[in-house]
Amino acid sequence: MKTAIVLALALMLTIVSSQTFHWGPCPTPMVQPNFDLPKYLGKWYEIEKLPASFERGTCIEANYSLRPDKTIKVLNVQKVKGKVKTIEGTAIVQDLREPAKLGVSFSYFTPYSPYWVLSTDYNTVSLVYSCTDVLRLFHVDYAWILSRTRSLPPETVYHAKEIFARDNIDVSKMVPTDQHGCEGGP
Repeated sequence: MKTAIVLALALMLTIVSSQTFHWGPCPTPMVQPNFDLPKYLGKWYEIEKLPASFERGTCIEANYSLRPDKTIKVLNVQKVKGKVKTIEGTAIVQDLREPAKLGVSFSYFTPYSPYWVLSTDYNTVSLVYSCTDVLRLFHVDYAWILSRTRSLPPETVYHAKEIFARDNIDVSKMVPTDQHGCEGGP
């Protein structure tokens, strides 16, 4: 049994090597109170993030729109080696009592992953967090600072990181997203 656990942990560590992981279960941050999904829809640009293997490009943006079936279309766009890459997913509000806690999936074969809007003013900045427990031994997390424009003032980014830290989310490994040379879209 011990050997199986060690092998499982080694495999998981290999899988998450380009992600950010921490020992112990996920933190439980507060989310945006009275979240207003229609105001949140539209285009958001990635300003900074915790490293993610699926986001290695530049000019990263996410576009959210409501589908007729009330699910949310998620269209992520980035430039990778000069080429525009897109991926479409679906987001849902998993509990109407907490509409800021969305679930997102980019495949019919994968479960919804957390997409929690911790804070947003809807017009300038949004702080998003996602975390998955692995056997409650460790967790893999993602965090994003998003903006309606391709840049934010440094003091806004600093304040955003303070909000993450207040909720026990380690953003010390956050990296800026290159949004230069993106005019006219990725």
